[in-house]
Parts: sequence; C-alpha cells; structure tokens
Amino acid sequence: MSIPVQLDDIWAERILSSVAGLEYGSVQIIVHDGKIVQIERTERKRFDSAPQPQNASRTDGNPQVAQWKKKKG
Repeated sequence: MSIPVQLDDIWAERILSSVAGLEYGSVQIIVHDGKIVQIERTERKRFDSAPQPQNASRTDGNPQVAQWKKKKG
C-alpha cells in the first residue's frame, strides 16, 4: 500500500527555490516512507560555439595546447 507524500509549506518553498532560475537541468525530489528527505538540483550550462575561420586550428589561442605541441614536436 502506498503512503501519501507529506508536503508542508517549508518543503514547497524549498522545491520552488530549487527550480527558480533553472534554465536547463533537473530537480529531483527524494521521498522515503512518504516524507521528502532530499532535493537534488542538477544544472546544465549550454554554450553556443562560435564558427571559426576555415584556416584556423581548433587549438589556436589555447596556451596549454600550444605548449603541449612544442613539447611533442
């Protein structure tokens, strides 16, 4: 038999604050024995990649990659 989830104003506020401002991601609510025990928020950041000139290397401007290339070559 399932136990109804107990949701009070405090948990409702916590859930709303977890969702607030979330553009991409998820909010997971963990329930044990009909009681909310945990809220997990996973936020994703998405970045538009700017098109590069056709003759440019993907590593141009990255000092770590340039230094690695010097050591290798």
